[in-house]
Amino acid sequence: MQISNLTFDEIEIGDATTYIRLITNQEVEAFAAISGDHNPLHLDPEYAATTSFGECIAHGMLTGALISAAIAMQLPGPGSVYLSQSIQFRAPVFLGDTLTVTLTVTDKHAKRPWITLKCEVTNQEGQSVARGEAQVAAPTERETVTIVPPPAIQLLEAASLATD
Repeated sequence: MQISNLTFDEIEIGDATTYIRLITNQEVEAFAAISGDHNPLHLDPEYAATTSFGECIAHGMLTGALISAAIAMQLPGPGSVYLSQSIQFRAPVFLGDTLTVTLTVTDKHAKRPWITLKCEVTNQEGQSVARGEAQVAAPTERETVTIVPPPAIQLLEAASLATD
């Protein structure tokens, strides 16, 4: 698969894109393994049942990572550099939620090829689960790149690791 970026000069205030992703137990477990955040609220259904959420929820920064993916893959796309992010988590993300990230260009900074993006993440019911603002260095050269598929990840049960 190939994708192309948008350059700073091509980007206009008001440009927008959406990125959609289903959040499953596998995504939450992989994020826990990669990030080192093993909070039982995300991984232990029995523990999570005792919390105000009543069930496991996704890591907030997994939602943040979807914003990063939308920037890297769509607006501006390849060659963009994620400089900063403010984010407010507004509602829990449950396993099985489908999240839609909407990025909207709200400002272009003339001294540098930087843009400001309004970031809104909603669930399948249209409820806002996160929102904020990102600063991104937009590419100055147009390019089309071949997307390298990520490596396969295999999650193993912790109990089976202990017996090996």
